[in-house]
Amino acid sequence: MQRLAKLLPPLALVGALAMVPIATTAMAAAETDTQKELETFFSVFERVRANYVDKVDDHTLIKGAIDGMLSALDPHSSYAEASDFTQLKTTTDGNYGGLGLTVSTEDGAVKVIAPTEDSPADRAGIKAGDYITNIDGQFLYGFSLDEAVEKMRGAPGTKIKLTIVRPGRDKPFDVAITRERIELKPVKWEVKDNVGIININGFSAQTGALTREALVGVDKATGGRATGYIVDLRSNPGGLLDQAIEVSDAFLEQGEIVSERGREAGDIERFYAKSGDLAKGKPVIVLVDAGSASAAEIVAGALQDHRRALVMGERSFGKGSVQSVIQTGPSSALRLTTARYYTPSGRSVQAGGIDPDIAVPQLSDKDYKDRPRLREADLRRHLISQAQVKDELLEDDDRPDPRFTATAAELEKKGVKDYQLDYALKTLRRLAPVAPAPAKTAAR
Repeated sequence: MQRLAKLLPPLALVGALAMVPIATTAMAAAETDTQKELETFFSVFERVRANYVDKVDDHTLIKGAIDGMLSALDPHSSYAEASDFTQLKTTTDGNYGGLGLTVSTEDGAVKVIAPTEDSPADRAGIKAGDYITNIDGQFLYGFSLDEAVEKMRGAPGTKIKLTIVRPGRDKPFDVAITRERIELKPVKWEVKDNVGIININGFSAQTGALTREALVGVDKATGGRATGYIVDLRSNPGGLLDQAIEVSDAFLEQGEIVSERGREAGDIERFYAKSGDLAKGKPVIVLVDAGSASAAEIVAGALQDHRRALVMGERSFGKGSVQSVIQTGPSSALRLTTARYYTPSGRSVQAGGIDPDIAVPQLSDKDYKDRPRLREADLRRHLISQAQVKDELLEDDDRPDPRFTATAAELEKKGVKDYQLDYALKTLRRLAPVAPAPAKTAAR
């Protein structure tokens, strides 16, 4: 980003000139230290190239050095080339090949953050918090995240067997999955009990436009008499910042949506809503869980801070950093953390996440008590929050709430398949007690 130099008044200019010798000395010392470090690097590089037990090409050594440099920063900075670069581009475009999983590594093991809705992994019953220990019988421990993901990729139609360890279960179990071309449907909508339910699964290039279409579709399906809206951001891993801004803007009349703050104190960029609330001021509930991250948290935080929506569910993932993708060659790119983002009230969600206004556990999931929640604060070398986040909040926010006692079996007998969604629907009816007669169910 280019910066325009500001002209200084004469007195300030004199002061600046007086500091030059000191600044030059400091800069020279820093340059000397950097030169020494680079000399050490090249010394190691030459020794490895000359003496390693097997001959190794320079590209492998340089790529390894770049990967090591970025892994020392935070979990979200990386360097991609060849197939990894193609995967990076297609994921933001909204379609890619594979199983439909968002994963991370924890102490050398591959851990599921969230399955993508209606993906092969989701249909196979893989859940957030599961550990993938083997792929087609090959033990995965110690593999890098890129290596593990590469093994899960493959041509659509080919089969793969994953060995899963699920906390709360005594033994590992195998899951057979057929790979598919994952074409993300970032936005789906339906009308239930005269409530518009807008399910946003990711923030790819068309999410904002499809959300606006969904709001118009709900309005037409209900004859303009919708009771309210539920925006479902559960297990949404995030995506493009501009799409999060567009989605937030669809529910707001005015005000700040999010701000980005970089390394320097004055490096702040703010994004604002334009007039035009497509939900027409009607009640909105946003559903989040531990898999709601990044762009999803921007939307939840903006609507919560403006008191435009009730946020319901579980504390979100807590990824409050912004990554810039910088293409470094025809088939390579640097993904670098360049800023933190803040909600309109000045909150950083980094590591702490978005706290729901109404905490509602997913009682219809029989494994929810035993299933650990992986969040940003659990990732090694995660970016430190600049806000004060209580340690006890980060350590354990999943203690049972005495208000919620129903079991999954009891809810199944009552026909409740999704307790959080059911609770949100009932809450909306309380928020709008004088609701119009239900319209016919419509869906897309």
